[in-house]
Amino acid sequence: MNVICSTLNAKFIHTNLAIRYLKAYAAPEFPITLKEYTIKDPVLNIVSDLYLAKPDVIGFSCYIWNIEETLEVVNLLKKVDPSISIVLGGPEVTYDTIEWMEKYPDVDFIVIGEGEQTFKQLLHEITTTKEYRNVKGIAYRENGEVKITPQMNKLDLKELPSPYRFPEDIGDLGKRVTYIETSRGCPFSCQFCLSSIEVGVRYFDREKIKDDIRYLMENGAKTIKFVDRTFNISRSYALEMFRFLIDEHLPGTVFQFEITADIMRPEVIEFLNQEAPKGLFRFEIGVQSTNDYTNELVRRKQNFEKLTRTVTMVKEGGKIDQHLDLIAGLPEEDYSSFRKTFNDVFEMRPEELQLGFLKMLRGTGVRLRADEHQYVYMDHSPYEILSNNVLSFDDIVRMKQVEDVLEKYWNDHRMDYTVEYLVSNVFPSPFDFFQEFGTYWDEKGWSRIGHQLEDLFRRLYSFLKERSVDSLEVITGLMKYDYLRNHKYKPRKPWWETSLEKDERSQLYKQILDRPSILGNEFSQLQLDEKDLYKHTMLERLTFDLGQYLTTGQLKTKTCYLLAFFEPSNDRTLIFPF
Repeated sequence: MNVICSTLNAKFIHTNLAIRYLKAYAAPEFPITLKEYTIKDPVLNIVSDLYLAKPDVIGFSCYIWNIEETLEVVNLLKKVDPSISIVLGGPEVTYDTIEWMEKYPDVDFIVIGEGEQTFKQLLHEITTTKEYRNVKGIAYRENGEVKITPQMNKLDLKELPSPYRFPEDIGDLGKRVTYIETSRGCPFSCQFCLSSIEVGVRYFDREKIKDDIRYLMENGAKTIKFVDRTFNISRSYALEMFRFLIDEHLPGTVFQFEITADIMRPEVIEFLNQEAPKGLFRFEIGVQSTNDYTNELVRRKQNFEKLTRTVTMVKEGGKIDQHLDLIAGLPEEDYSSFRKTFNDVFEMRPEELQLGFLKMLRGTGVRLRADEHQYVYMDHSPYEILSNNVLSFDDIVRMKQVEDVLEKYWNDHRMDYTVEYLVSNVFPSPFDFFQEFGTYWDEKGWSRIGHQLEDLFRRLYSFLKERSVDSLEVITGLMKYDYLRNHKYKPRKPWWETSLEKDERSQLYKQILDRPSILGNEFSQLQLDEKDLYKHTMLERLTFDLGQYLTTGQLKTKTCYLLAFFEPSNDRTLIFPF
């Protein structure tokens, strides 16, 4: 029997762990071919590729990001070859299963919940007696009627074979994100999350996991993301794994974790700050809301004071980048309350702050009790909210505007010094800056067109000028500094009109050549000649002392200059205020 397990990933760099577990568990009785695509691939191309493989059974791993495209593929496959048995599995079809089966007659089976053993049993019945009632945890059809069998007990994860050792995966390990699982389940009960439905946390065998990680690194894996819902729920386990990864990582490898920040002990952070190499680890932390009543309604236990302590300690350690998540649209969090949540979290200055919108996932508490808060949401995936009893669609649209510019102007770190000045000195709060600029951005139609780096600077300048903000000359100077320090080469045409006439520039270059020490020892040691200065540097006049501002944060008004040296040999830029 020719069996394929397939999925449509959101991006090429993603890999699907679920179908690899199915393949590993089904072997050797059922050899399975893996085929992965992306949601951007033309549907007919996917169908053609699967059809040419002449499968008897195809299993699709289904999620909110791929269900619509997957069902299109299934529909066309059944048109061109009705004999193919179609099996769906994954979180998107594990809930409302009868509805899926009745609505989509092309689907022959749905595997409900944990699928490794169930899928293998199903393959056995397909090839033998076809007594599907004997397979635990599936939906199937019998005489035109949908039947569902009871789910089996949870698997012993320590007995599962490794899904990481397939030869066909080796060639892509260095190009894609490798997902690894050391536990299943979550100890918390957040009503917006599917993980809250599974009771308890189960662990895989630690030593097997370590061997798998060694194998993945030895074969080129560079980005390894742990998918555990709360990696640090066990302090001793987390410390053991951190120690292992610090001791045995290979250069260039990055490990990403989802952690619960308010339960992380200070001694664990101190250990990481002392022992972890910079850039080895990356933390993703779900804050979601700082509104206590909202958190109570969604049964989310969170100590924001301890969370802040953790994020601050990690940030001060300078070793680990942090990605913090917010969810707009949680019960009873109106626009004003969300503004406070945003400002509370932005105060910590995380390296990345993601503003997401509540998705009413099938099976979750918020969806089951949607009427209590008058939720209106999309009928199709991703089931994102449109309004509720305290948020209008106007509010949602405004917050979407914040999301757009937050990604471009904070998370991409193109203008760190500029944005910091704006949110600290010019606007009432960080949220107000991103909201006002986001609204302006949307009104100009910029959310619907592409942009170059220079466009981002021009558009921010246009907004600030139209708003007639104070200290525009200072802000412009910081924008120039941000622009130049992030360039690895001398720009042919920067986004601003030069502030120096040719004669003044020539005079400044002559002073620098005569006395390079005015730019400091580091510049003097470069020993640049006249040709290097004219070819590889830029000069700009400023209205404030940039050097003092960068050192002390104090703004002193005076005519100063900055010189940017684009070092060709090291592909870097050095900035010298004077």
